[in-house]
Amino acid sequence: MSVAQHTAAELVHNIFDLQRALRGVMAAGMKYSELGPAHTGVLFFIGEGGPMRASALAAKLGIGPSALSRQLADLEQYGFVLRTPDPLDGRACLLSLSGEGQRYLADTYERRAETLREILSDWTESEAEAASRSVQQLTLALRSAAPLGTGQTGRAGPPRAHRTEARSTERRTTEDRTGNDGRHHLDPTSEITKEER
Repeated sequence: MSVAQHTAAELVHNIFDLQRALRGVMAAGMKYSELGPAHTGVLFFIGEGGPMRASALAAKLGIGPSALSRQLADLEQYGFVLRTPDPLDGRACLLSLSGEGQRYLADTYERRAETLREILSDWTESEAEAASRSVQQLTLALRSAAPLGTGQTGRAGPPRAHRTEARSTERRTTEDRTGNDGRHHLDPTSEITKEER
């Protein structure tokens, strides 16, 4: 069964509306930081992907090398990003978060989670969980539809019901760990990868 045209159009409108609302909340929270959302986004993708080349990062972000170069220069100046030689190609470098970058990203997540918690103070836990599942499902669908070569996975992965059941079971049975991005992730040996979350 497919989604009706008017429902898809309404969803597109709601997604753009959500983006505008998020930008407003982030702009209000920038008093805590000198870094803007673009720089924080670069840190997020480096944290999520682990050590990676700048070309792979630019593809994930959907930006050109010169724009990324400026952002990386700023982040290196703050001491948030490290460049190390790529062991597979000595001419290339791999980007990763420094300890300071990991702490900054973790602090950013903590502030944003607290801000969102305050905004959603009249929501129930089950409403917030349902919203999170819907956003995850939409994100996975969009990523699976992204053309290969855009830095996205280009694959749908297991059916949604299986992912949700597996994720619920794993939360109860595996130890959490803190990832390179400063967030808590399930044990790396679990079936679900960071990209699927």
